[in-house]
Amino acid sequence: MTQQLTIVLSQMTQAVGDLAANAEAMRGVRARHADADLILYPELQLIGYPPEDLVLKPALAERAAMLLAELAAETADGGPAMLVGSVERDAGGKLYNIVALLDGGRIVATRRKHELPNYGTFDEKRVFVPGPLPDVVEWRGIRLGLPICEDGWFPAVCAHLAGRGAELLISVNGSPYEIDKDDRRLSQVFAGRVAETGLPLVFLNRIGGQDELVFDGCSFVLNGDGTTAHRLTDWEAEERVTHWAKGDGGWTCDAGAIAAWEAHPADIYSAMIVSLRDYVERNRFPGVVLGLSGGIDSAICAAIAADALGADKVWCVMLPSRFTSRDSLDDARGCAGMIGCRLDTIPIVPAVEAFDAMLADSFADRTVDTTEENVQSRIRGVTLMALSNKFGPMLMTTGNKSEMSVGYATIYGDMAGGYNPLKDAYKTTVFAVAKWRNAHVPRLSRNPVTPVMPERIITKPPSAELRPDQKDEDSLPPYADLDRMLHMLVEEEASVDDVVARYGFDRDAVARIERLLSIAEYKRRQAPPGVKLSTRNFGRDRRYPITHGFRTA
Repeated sequence: MTQQLTIVLSQMTQAVGDLAANAEAMRGVRARHADADLILYPELQLIGYPPEDLVLKPALAERAAMLLAELAAETADGGPAMLVGSVERDAGGKLYNIVALLDGGRIVATRRKHELPNYGTFDEKRVFVPGPLPDVVEWRGIRLGLPICEDGWFPAVCAHLAGRGAELLISVNGSPYEIDKDDRRLSQVFAGRVAETGLPLVFLNRIGGQDELVFDGCSFVLNGDGTTAHRLTDWEAEERVTHWAKGDGGWTCDAGAIAAWEAHPADIYSAMIVSLRDYVERNRFPGVVLGLSGGIDSAICAAIAADALGADKVWCVMLPSRFTSRDSLDDARGCAGMIGCRLDTIPIVPAVEAFDAMLADSFADRTVDTTEENVQSRIRGVTLMALSNKFGPMLMTTGNKSEMSVGYATIYGDMAGGYNPLKDAYKTTVFAVAKWRNAHVPRLSRNPVTPVMPERIITKPPSAELRPDQKDEDSLPPYADLDRMLHMLVEEEASVDDVVARYGFDRDAVARIERLLSIAEYKRRQAPPGVKLSTRNFGRDRRYPITHGFRTA
């Protein structure tokens, strides 16, 4: 009977839908660890996660079955077994999220995911059928419990496996990043499963960006006494070799490296880097282009892009109007110089004058208002999209969550583009990230310079500069107050009275923000994707009807 084990945790990225590439990457890991007993791969690693409705294509399940059989056959060489996440279609056409244990040239066992998450960003019940409470897997004389991701977030599956005689719990995951989630996974959720069962547990997660989701890794191993034997690096691929021994008290993992996971706001910045890098590179854009206004949002977006892709792949464009201040021009130039990226200047005054002339007769009996402001923003959007179309870089948008919450953005103007790293970052978060980046070089950076923007960009009052002496606070509460209101209204689904009770804000002011939040839904539906950072991002988590009449005040 086996008394010693070498298990490799492959914390790796994925290519959703590119099954051949994923299989080849898994083969590469196995080849590098030929002396191991077992290699673990993340949830649904063969097809990628989340597959969304792509998994409904019968050809995908067929190809997954074929490749899984090929991988199984390759284990006839006497090398390590493989625990592979994939999809399975039964004879009746039902789809299951599975793990398959491959060893000795065959598929030794498969287990189907029992707990299918169907909240927030997850909608697995849309495409998968839940499996039964899984039994243990007998392998080389060891009784393995194989809870798949959500199976470990609640007690039932692990308790069932422990009751069936499991000796070791192995949980493969596709757990996206959220602020503070790394600590919650380890200290609360999976430490709880260990405390309840008394069994050692392996938690394996993936890394990398997938559309609006980003995966932070943060894999770990817990022994049955609750101590942490290993913590893998966050955000980076790693193949961690772990050594196990069976004694009178069961299986124990030898102590290994305990990685220090990033604290705030470094972790947020890494999420932005990884998500943007993978989105741009996997969609084969040669780089990005963005409008650089001299304000904090576009400045930090330029820095994120350079950190993600390298400064040579970032093209900034200043688009001054007659309302653009000399300070903004100087700050944009200073920011581009610090980052080391290209900066062009294309004045929009001729286009604005042309539109004024075109619309003069139609607007003859109307006073100047936000319409003319929005025309300027749309001219900028058209100009940037023209550069994107002509030369190929993806247009980045730079609006933050505070602005998008209340509709303080111009549809088909500054909202135009392909991806927005600030989509789920409130304005106060933007300030915190900018201050941090100006003093630190991110670990994942491809542009290790600092500072990345003039200090005045961080300290001056925010302004869209679409009319004389304009400030954001002419239209909105101070961002410190606005973000507190929005956090309660969005993240906590609180009422106006709840917000007033907690912070003492004027009730009419909070009611106005709630109304703006509601009526801006149509804009958000047309906004580009952006990385999820919070528990309630717009789009995947918070899905509101565009047309509705409910208000709490």
